[in-house]
Amino acid sequence: MSDLQMQEKYAELALRTGVNLQKGQALMVNSSIEGADFTRIVVEKAYELGAKDVLVNWEDDALTLLKYQNAPEEVLTTIPQWKIDKQLAFAKDGAALLSIRSTNPDLLKDVDAGKVAKAQKASAEAMKEFRKYIMNDLIAWSIISIPTGDWAQKIFPEKSTEDAKESLWEQIFKIVRVDKEDPVAAWDEHNQKLKDAREVLNKKQYTKLVFKAPGTDISFDLPKGHVWKGGSAKTSEGTTFNPNMPTEEVFTLPHKYGVNGTVASTKPLIYGGNMIDNFSLTFKEGKVVDFKAEQGLETLKHLLDTDEGSSRLGELALVPHASPISQSGLIFFNTLYDENASCHIALGKAYPTNLEGGSAMNDKELDEHGVNDSLTHVDFMIGSGDLDIDGVSADGTTEAVFRKGAWAF
Repeated sequence: MSDLQMQEKYAELALRTGVNLQKGQALMVNSSIEGADFTRIVVEKAYELGAKDVLVNWEDDALTLLKYQNAPEEVLTTIPQWKIDKQLAFAKDGAALLSIRSTNPDLLKDVDAGKVAKAQKASAEAMKEFRKYIMNDLIAWSIISIPTGDWAQKIFPEKSTEDAKESLWEQIFKIVRVDKEDPVAAWDEHNQKLKDAREVLNKKQYTKLVFKAPGTDISFDLPKGHVWKGGSAKTSEGTTFNPNMPTEEVFTLPHKYGVNGTVASTKPLIYGGNMIDNFSLTFKEGKVVDFKAEQGLETLKHLLDTDEGSSRLGELALVPHASPISQSGLIFFNTLYDENASCHIALGKAYPTNLEGGSAMNDKELDEHGVNDSLTHVDFMIGSGDLDIDGVSADGTTEAVFRKGAWAF
């Protein structure tokens, strides 16, 4: 099968299984101009599936860098109302959202981290209402990635740009199951396996999980009524969709005031166009009280200082070390991929859907139930083949959940 045919299968998978586009529904796409050819395939397929309208929000790394290098801070921190209204208009119309993320991991490495942090905070504040549609699954949304030159060469530095992109395409096709004869059916089977795993954990209703590995010794209290999710999700209207492609995780939320101990990263984190690597965080009563990093310390500091909730956790995800992404032996420098190779946690906002009745609660009620709120939601990887996890039940009994990075059930 030709590369073009594989890309067509990938685009159709993203639309059918990713956002599950419905006839007569609008679609909003976020994409890089470097991926214009693939994006055009997505748009064509969307119209073939009956989309009433497709809006593409184009991004360009080169222009983004030029803006950070030359624009005054007041421009970087001012989000025009028309941009906010455009996003909200599509969300209120029930549009699906497909994000094609393929940013250069080192894009803003030479830009002042403080400037980047202020711009990202301003954007997050401006899009707060729009993010509610995502965080509460009010619309179908999905994130995928395609190769770009800078990203591919970061993974395969010894290869030419074109060879690196070709190698990355091969990895992506395999990891997202596009190489299967029927990718949609393969994803249905995969989603069922993740559903089986999350149902086991939902029945357990542990009060606490304890993680231990080299550099990591930390406990996470779990709120009463917490819900494990993973694989496919459902919108408030009942449409099934896959938020992340790939995905290998089952996840829930830790209690925002109940995290204690130290956790060490096991893969680099790309945040704000900068890399944070070999870092650790120490928590007390849910809040980061100390942190270290061999690379990207200033970027990490700005992330933690975004707001009160950015130094607390909003997600706890379990991923076996034997996941296909982990077994590839590659570091992708892309959170969508690296987080699905490893158990991970997220600084910042929790998904209200990870708590029974959470989507119907106001901010005060969510806080009372231990659900963290923040302008940020940043995943970072803490899993490895050495990770052990124990679950603590309400009666105080403890049982193995993970041993040496694998399910112990």
